[in-house]
Amino acid sequence: MKTSSHPNKLLLQSRLWPVLTALLLLLQILWPSKVWTAMFIILGGAWLLSFLWARSLARGLSLDRKMRYGWAMVGDRLGQVFTATNRGWAPGLWVEVEDHSNLPGYVASVVITIGGRGLVQWEFEGTCTRRGLYTLGPTSLRAGDPLGLYRVEMHQPHSTVLLVLPPVLPLPAIEVAPGGRVGEGRRPRRAALETTVSTDTVREYIPGDPLKSIHWPTSARTGSLYVRQFEHTPSSDWWIYLDLEERVQVGRDFDSTEEYGVILAASLADRGLSQGHAVGLVVCGKELVWIPPQRHSGQLMDILRALALVHTGDVPLADLLTSSKRSLQRGASLVLITPNVKTGWIEPLLRLSASEVTPTVLLFDPTSFGGTGTTTQTDQLLNKYGIAHTIIQRNLLNAAEVHQSVHGQWRWFVMGRGKIAPARQPKEKGWRSLG
Repeated sequence: MKTSSHPNKLLLQSRLWPVLTALLLLLQILWPSKVWTAMFIILGGAWLLSFLWARSLARGLSLDRKMRYGWAMVGDRLGQVFTATNRGWAPGLWVEVEDHSNLPGYVASVVITIGGRGLVQWEFEGTCTRRGLYTLGPTSLRAGDPLGLYRVEMHQPHSTVLLVLPPVLPLPAIEVAPGGRVGEGRRPRRAALETTVSTDTVREYIPGDPLKSIHWPTSARTGSLYVRQFEHTPSSDWWIYLDLEERVQVGRDFDSTEEYGVILAASLADRGLSQGHAVGLVVCGKELVWIPPQRHSGQLMDILRALALVHTGDVPLADLLTSSKRSLQRGASLVLITPNVKTGWIEPLLRLSASEVTPTVLLFDPTSFGGTGTTTQTDQLLNKYGIAHTIIQRNLLNAAEVHQSVHGQWRWFVMGRGKIAPARQPKEKGWRSLG
């Protein structure tokens, strides 16, 4: 990053000093005296020295600021390297570097001392605490002469955007009802395929599983229903629906159903993709997010980027489910995340279920987030219609378990000559200037 295109400003702090110097000169002219001469030489010399000192700083000071990534994840430690260079002869006894970044809790402002024709390098590290799109920079630099007669200002306008993704947590046992007609699979194109697959293992019955997949010998032996899982059966698509209607959210800041819903959606997307499902995302918030199910390696990043930017909006969940009927493929699994304990959205969900879309509801308990309302009626209706669901309490997702990705973790040590070097580096390298 170069600063030559943005020259430093040299500003006179007070006019008192030049006024006094001019007054002494006038007194010497009108009433010559050795006293006026001595005082004029002292004040004038100090003024000249301060000017030359400040001008050296104004011409010689520059700042370079580098970072490694254009994105991070909540819980990551974000590191930047600052390099202040002084090409002038005068030392900067007090140089203030002010950071104007808007990343919450990340303030890299410092005060340093830099010698004449010297260089100071330091690394600043902070933790990303909130998802969203933020700006790192611009940066201001202020210095001055020892007497404080002049102030040197440098404004470095260069900045860069940083996208902070939501965290991905290891989830507890949250079961997603499988779609399709064959075990965990999607509806095959030809019924003949259903008779050619072989049984691999059995698992407990989940509401929504086809009755023809029940493994009766195991069910009779254990006293509980078990279904067969099949080899070589394609996994069903997962559609993750996140309800961000503003009026039904409870809690504040991180401890809110909005943030927990985002974390839950991100973590479920990671789980689904790791299990071989094609995962898609639909968010009804301030803006509609619609990402069709895919299995490719970049799908998780696409979903996390979208979740990093979502906010609450006015679209009711019932309206979104109604409008989704023609868009969801038969045999898909629909995972609905909502804090809405009113039952108006259950009817359109049943209509989707009738079109062979298998729903799973993850319902937040508003009382655990300090809100009002109860999940009792909604729970009873979901049980009545055989819809798989889980009541999500606030303590289900422990904020202390936020995954800290290795890519953002650096360790540094100071070498003998004062230079900073990395003691442990992430796999990805390549620092780049903000400009």
